Amino acid sequence: MVSETDCLFCRIVAKEIPAEIVYETDRTLAFRDVNPQAPTHALVIPKDHYRDAAALAAADHGLADEVLRTAHAVAEQEGVAGSGYRMVFNTGPGAGQTVFHVHAHVLGGRGLTWPPG
Repeated sequence: MVSETDCLFCRIVAKEIPAEIVYETDRTLAFRDVNPQAPTHALVIPKDHYRDAAALAAADHGLADEVLRTAHAVAEQEGVAGSGYRMVFNTGPGAGQTVFHVHAHVLGGRGLTWPPG
């Protein structure tokens, strides 16, 4: 597993920092956001460290697909898949990325306006 010792999400994967895990596969982990912006707000990450969505896309081994499948599984499990949910990848500081380990936000359970932010 590729990790970085100072990465918050790598430390969650390593179980060094507690998180409320809601879904897990061999290569992905989903946990509740500590600052939820909707009734359902989970983060889905690959267990291996990739800085952002661009780095994940360049990995080219199906991991991005698995992150998307995990995000949908979380939406189904949380009961928001039928009514609709939003999946967001912030890539880079200008887009609001604050933890530089790629993660998908899965948001649902309330009306989500457009445009966001």
